[in-house]
Amino acid sequence: MKFGALIIGDEILSGRRSDKHLARLIELLGARGLKLSWARYAGDEPAQLVETLRQTFATGDVVFSFGGIGATPDDHTRQSAATALGASIALHPEAEAEIRTRFGDEVTPERLQMGVVPVGSEIIPNPYNRIPGFSIQRHHFVPGFPIMAWPMVEWVLDHRYADLHHAEDYIERAVTVWDAYEGQLIGLMRELTASFPDTTLFSLPTIAGEGERRSLELGMKGTAARVEEAMARLKAGVRELGFEWADKA
Repeated sequence: MKFGALIIGDEILSGRRSDKHLARLIELLGARGLKLSWARYAGDEPAQLVETLRQTFATGDVVFSFGGIGATPDDHTRQSAATALGASIALHPEAEAEIRTRFGDEVTPERLQMGVVPVGSEIIPNPYNRIPGFSIQRHHFVPGFPIMAWPMVEWVLDHRYADLHHAEDYIERAVTVWDAYEGQLIGLMRELTASFPDTTLFSLPTIAGEGERRSLELGMKGTAARVEEAMARLKAGVRELGFEWADKA
């Protein structure tokens, strides 16, 4: 099963706000032995957002969507999700109960609007202020505020996908190779790619600043046994070429 991220908001695209969700989602997935397959950014324009959601619903992937589920006129995610699915929207009874518990006598129609979701949705509890998110067709919609969104993502991962945690035999391992250019290691890379076709090699060079030591990150990803075997050959090959290496944390 693949996992994707959809990060919504004109403020992200304009640079008024910086996205923090992508890195955190990768971290939350990684802690559970899962990995992110893709990520998309979208603005708040309804027609474009509807088309984007049609495409992501069609993947069948598990998608975490961040932003646009408030009650202000610039929040279009709830209605856009419904339109993309050809569904109607309605006040979810569990969401209504949470909102009424949160606001008591100060409940307003505008606040209840935050509980209006596509029909058929399930509620994602919000431990910060009780204004829930919602899930429908493996898409999980949470607010744009990290203090709310990240605990809600963890709740979804731990309550709805616990059976997938650490289920895949997959690891990534790498070393830092000092004072080397990628071109000096191409032969070794080709050998590793040919000898371990069931794994994936990656090379991530850095551009050294003044006074910094040149380095590149060289590694393999795949099943644990094959990666460990490939890394043993990689380390030996780096050493044979006369370069120093250090395990990457």
